[in-house]
Amino acid sequence: MTKKNSPVVDPFGTLGQALWICGGQWAGKSTVSRLLARRHGITVYHYDLHDARAHQDRRVVHRVRNGEPAADPDPDTVWVDTTPERMASDTLAGFPVRFEWALDDLRALVSGRPILAEGWGLRPELVAPLLDSTRRMIVMVPTGDFREHQLRVLPRAAAIAHHVSDPERAQRNRIARDRLVAEDAVRAAKALGIRVLEVDGSRDAEAVADVVAEHFGPYLA
Repeated sequence: MTKKNSPVVDPFGTLGQALWICGGQWAGKSTVSRLLARRHGITVYHYDLHDARAHQDRRVVHRVRNGEPAADPDPDTVWVDTTPERMASDTLAGFPVRFEWALDDLRALVSGRPILAEGWGLRPELVAPLLDSTRRMIVMVPTGDFREHQLRVLPRAAAIAHHVSDPERAQRNRIARDRLVAEDAVRAAKALGIRVLEVDGSRDAEAVADVVAEHFGPYLA
C-alpha cells in the first residue's frame, strides 16, 4: 500500500495528472469512461480487466509468498459458503495490494493528455494521497433499484463466472457483497471530501458523462 508520507514513484508524471472514477459495481463507470475518452481524446485504464486477467500471475505469486495455495480458491468456498459480510471484508482487505499492481500499470503509461483510471478497486482512501485536488476523483454508485435494473438488462451483471453448486445463492451473495463494498466506498469518499455521484437510471449514459465531465472540469480541457 502507498504510504501517505512516502514519496510516490511517478517517473513519467502519469499518476500526478490522472483522473479517477471509483465506486460500486454496475454504476456505469466503464461506459462513462469510454464516452469521455471519445469526447476528450483521453486514455482510459480499465482496472477490472487488468485485475481479472493481466494481474493473475502476480496474484499467484502473492499467495505463494504468504504460504497460501497457488491455485485459485474453490468457487463454492468463495461464492456459496461464505457470508456476504466476509466476502466484502476479504475484498476490501485485498484492494491495497491490488492497487499497487494497478499503479505499476499506470506508471508505464505516457500521454500528453490525462489518463482516466476507472474501477471499483481504485478506492478513495488509496487514491487520495496521490491527488492534488479532490476534483480529480469521483465515486459513482448505483441505487438499489438501478442495480436491480442492471442485473436484468446486462447479461454479464447477472452471470457467475465460475461453476458453483448453488448459482442462485452465489448470485445473492455477490449482490450483497457488492452493495457492502459500494457503501464502504461512499463512507470513505465522504470522509475525504470526494464527490459521490448516485446513479439511479433517471439520466442516460451521455447525461451522466456530462455530469462527470463537468466535475473534472479544466482537467479535460
